Amino acid sequence: MRVRAAVPGDIPAMRRLAVGSPEAAQWDSRAWEEVFTAGAAPRVALVSDENDGVLGFVMARALGSEWELENIVVAASVRRRGIARQLVQHLMERARTQEAEAIHLEVRASNQAARTLYADCGFTETGRREAYYAQPAEDAVLYKFSFSSPNK
Repeated sequence: MRVRAAVPGDIPAMRRLAVGSPEAAQWDSRAWEEVFTAGAAPRVALVSDENDGVLGFVMARALGSEWELENIVVAASVRRRGIARQLVQHLMERARTQEAEAIHLEVRASNQAARTLYADCGFTETGRREAYYAQPAEDAVLYKFSFSSPNK
């Protein structure tokens, strides 16, 4: 298994993974098309793959020194193998080399697996957005990883 930069040809597999994961951010076609479009918001897209194809991906917007982890998905059939952790760690290393100061994200309050992953990777809870998500309505829990924090 390896983590690499996503290429436009990975988009169909990434979309299938997202659709198969209801807790993931569900983007419309236009948002997917913009991932590799010149002039669009700068994004970092990484995939984890094996011989069988794309197993997972992480997507982040690079907004100068502040980054936002927008989406992370791992195929249900290969969860609990550390793929999400590898994707987050590679994203963090990419952000560090591009002199990011922080990575922000929000996650459904009920998504305990993701919340545990983020805490284990050094993210700290910074707040909540009440009823941020729809279908079903649910709070978003906000997290931040700061590169300037001690022990990071």
